[in-house]
Amino acid sequence: MAEVPYLSAAALSTVGTPTLWATTIAGVLALLALDFLVTRRPHEVSLREALAWSAFYIALPLAFGAWVWSRYGSELGVQYLTGYLVEKSLSVDNLFVFMLLLAAFAVPAVLAQRVLLYGIAGALVLRAVFIAVGAAALQTLDFAFLLFAVVLIATAAKLLRDALSGHEQEVDVNTMRSVRLLRRVMPVVDEYHGTRMTIREQGRRALTPLALVVVAVLATDVIFAVDSVPAVYGITEDPYLVFATNAFALLGLRALYFVLHAALSRLVHLSYGLAVILAFIGVKLGLHWAHGSWPGVPQIPTLASLGVIIGVLAVVTLTSLRATRQPEA
Repeated sequence: MAEVPYLSAAALSTVGTPTLWATTIAGVLALLALDFLVTRRPHEVSLREALAWSAFYIALPLAFGAWVWSRYGSELGVQYLTGYLVEKSLSVDNLFVFMLLLAAFAVPAVLAQRVLLYGIAGALVLRAVFIAVGAAALQTLDFAFLLFAVVLIATAAKLLRDALSGHEQEVDVNTMRSVRLLRRVMPVVDEYHGTRMTIREQGRRALTPLALVVVAVLATDVIFAVDSVPAVYGITEDPYLVFATNAFALLGLRALYFVLHAALSRLVHLSYGLAVILAFIGVKLGLHWAHGSWPGVPQIPTLASLGVIIGVLAVVTLTSLRATRQPEA
């Protein structure tokens, strides 16, 4: 197995050729277009439909991971799979916030998947921007890894603090800055009007509640992009693999939401697990940065990271299900 060399600020390698980038972006756009086509007529999603789409969006990234493994070796294959697992875990937390927003805005069930799709599309655009910024930082700043480590550890501390206080389960629509700003700019009607975001009322253009919830979802996408991109850069420094893990983790969220809707409320310890994972990756990045200056500083292998992440997710899932188990009559 070929050893991946330490990547300094002056040298950032990637397997992403122009052809591979173009093919991947075209595929992502095609899948997004397909999702918009599926949701063009609002309808409630059945469990059977959600399971079928979820199976597709799980098989697709796993097949891509197998291709990366066979084409570029086990080292990059493990990096991709570990990064995908991290991004998928963070995406489930993102789904939990989406669930709270949909409930806070009283989004009709037939419009839920369209709102989720707008959130996914916005998240993909924001992740692409942050990935490019992160790659530029790694190429120009010697302390970029240390900066990412600080961001992740600070985020882990916030997640832990919010989980202990219970604030992560609260969404107050009236206090959201994006919502207050929109209400100042344009009037807002009280009722939903299908998939329309604006209507003309009394000769004046007004926003529907759908516009408010979409903007609120996009605002949360910014926060999650700040967390997720440094997290996956802690697994692999390859910008192409970072983009691929983010894209594959996000594309299946629309269907996964309807599969996990009931289970999401039971994952009461997920924030604790994500805090541990982000802090762990932050420490990994810090050691990676220190190793570049002092070769004697040890690094955490990617395979060990994969084991830690799987272990943490398994523990918090089991403890969450146990904590929310209904007592027998």
